[in-house]
Amino acid sequence: MSSLGELACSYACMILFDDGIAVTADKIATLVKAANVQVDSFWPGLFAKLVEKRNIEDLIMNVGSGGGGAPVAVSAPSGGGGAAAAAAPPPEEKKDEPKEESDDDMGFSLFD
Repeated sequence: MSSLGELACSYACMILFDDGIAVTADKIATLVKAANVQVDSFWPGLFAKLVEKRNIEDLIMNVGSGGGGAPVAVSAPSGGGGAAAAAAPPPEEKKDEPKEESDDDMGFSLFD
């Protein structure tokens, strides 16, 4: 049931973000309940904290970028005297993509 909870909360976050509504645990839980999906009580709070710390638009736009995840910085043991430095990844090049029509252009919204 955890993958269903993750999926339901992911969709709820995207719906709230797309409509310009603040993403909170209560609003995620309300949307999930309205969809008649039962999730563990901790999922809405976890997703709300994620959206609080990360820009959801960046998360959505980088879904297809794939890869092995972010590089991890490793520090030297405290008695060693020096710290290991992690190399910074090269900056990504932004590609100009044509802007697609949004739901607003179609004249309807989920919360109208």
